[in-house]
Amino acid sequence: MDSNGQSASNRVSLRLDLAWGFGLLLILSLAAGQLTGLPPMFFALSLMLYGLVAGGVIRYWPANRDFGWANRATLLRACLVIVLVALAPFAGDVEGSLWLYGWMALLALVLDGVDGRVARATGSQSDFGARFDMELDALFILGLSIAVLAIDKAGAWVLALGLMRYAFVVAGRFSNWLDSPLPDSFRRKTICVWQIITLLVALLPPVHELFASATLATALALLLWSFVLDIRWLYQRRDSHDVS
Repeated sequence: MDSNGQSASNRVSLRLDLAWGFGLLLILSLAAGQLTGLPPMFFALSLMLYGLVAGGVIRYWPANRDFGWANRATLLRACLVIVLVALAPFAGDVEGSLWLYGWMALLALVLDGVDGRVARATGSQSDFGARFDMELDALFILGLSIAVLAIDKAGAWVLALGLMRYAFVVAGRFSNWLDSPLPDSFRRKTICVWQIITLLVALLPPVHELFASATLATALALLLWSFVLDIRWLYQRRDSHDVS
């Protein structure tokens, strides 16, 4: 038995999991392209993003372990998120399909809670699964930020909602104490969901630019506050990290 409760004979090859994910991505991409008449660059972005996700999975997940149903649920959501992110730069050209984009984004948000429930139900929680889910949330927020900018619902400052987390990761490469693990935080998870909701609402055609900008500015202020709290927590413990 492996750590996911799968016998060796019942394991599914990681390549097979990535293959069905690729197939699903192609179906979603072709459907989106057919409905909205997207340029070839959309398909190139979809394939590039899936390649990055698949590369990360291959690098960090042991090939001799079953991928597990929780990670498969995250991979399914990843296919939907990738299509949304690849479509984001062209959102201004497909404004007639923004309601469809909004529904797809809402589905991606709802699916966000599925993998955690599956992991708890099957006893297959892992650091990899938590990181996979977190990185997907970060990519989703960045994509929604780009879409909001593309339809002129907010200025370029809205990209800070999607880029701040990546800036934090880059900073951690230069300051070891910033790269230390943070404890689970209900505050952090709540603000993440609030970011997604405000971005999603801003995308809807009836929402006025002023309302969208006001709610997004609130989300950005909360995100800044959250990062300040986390950075202060890490700074206060920097000496113990250096010693270790």
